Amino acid sequence: MKVNLKRYGLYLVRWQLSTPILAGVGIILASMGALTAAIVANLIGGLIFFWVDRFIFTSETLDAQWEVKENICCVDCGKITRGYRLVKTQTYDRSDDPEPEFRCEDCSIKKSEVLKQQGHNH
Repeated sequence: MKVNLKRYGLYLVRWQLSTPILAGVGIILASMGALTAAIVANLIGGLIFFWVDRFIFTSETLDAQWEVKENICCVDCGKITRGYRLVKTQTYDRSDDPEPEFRCEDCSIKKSEVLKQQGHNH
């Protein structure tokens, strides 16, 4: 399973922000009983955080910029190793590349320098 650390980090922050909101609702509704307060707080949380979670998990803004694969043949030097490819930056997009090119770490660093010289910041 691939994990997008930006999405995961944002989700963890969102999770922490939900705590005071739901606790506040629970305190306000405590007179209704603990179970009822918890049900209403979770319904309110669902109404709010569905939209936040939807953004976190579907936004193209948060797409991973790099793809990493094990046991690739480097397109530049032919070494069999962990491979990297830059997928997307603000000025560079190879997310729909039908034949992605993976490079070993050394060749990936060299390719990154070339892209920087061409004005692609990443």
